[in-house]
Amino acid sequence: MSVPRTREAGLVRRWLKFNAVGAMGICVQLLAVYFFGCVLEADSLWATALAVEAAVLHNFVWHERFTWRERRAVARRDVLLRLLGFNATTGAVSIAGNVLVVSLLMRAADAPLLVANLFAVAACSLANFVVSDKFVFRFHADSNRTGFTAPEEASYSKRRVSISL
Repeated sequence: MSVPRTREAGLVRRWLKFNAVGAMGICVQLLAVYFFGCVLEADSLWATALAVEAAVLHNFVWHERFTWRERRAVARRDVLLRLLGFNATTGAVSIAGNVLVVSLLMRAADAPLLVANLFAVAACSLANFVVSDKFVFRFHADSNRTGFTAPEEASYSKRRVSISL
């Protein structure tokens, strides 16, 4: 039996990759927030913002090389521009969203810093995926002009995968 590879299947695969990278990013963020907030005794909101930035940088590298590898930037200039775009979009969503959610949970529910950070990450995840897929790691048809590589999976509808039962 043959099953067509649809755009939806590709989106699901990318969402799973995004979440795998995100899971590693959560570990980076929690370790960093523990370091800044508990070891260095920084203000909890500053500790959160710095930890989020550490996770954003971590996630960018993994998304560039794993999640959206077929859309990878080739030239260093393009990688830097993409990093700036990633930081300005998902970084801004993550920092603003995390600081807001952490602040609300710590003040209103007296939640511990690490627990509040976990809830904040979950709250920002979907918005960050959409922004990353549609804006930061988007495919440019004119790959010579932009320096981005052409996607390997440009047309899911034309490829078929055989499954033996």
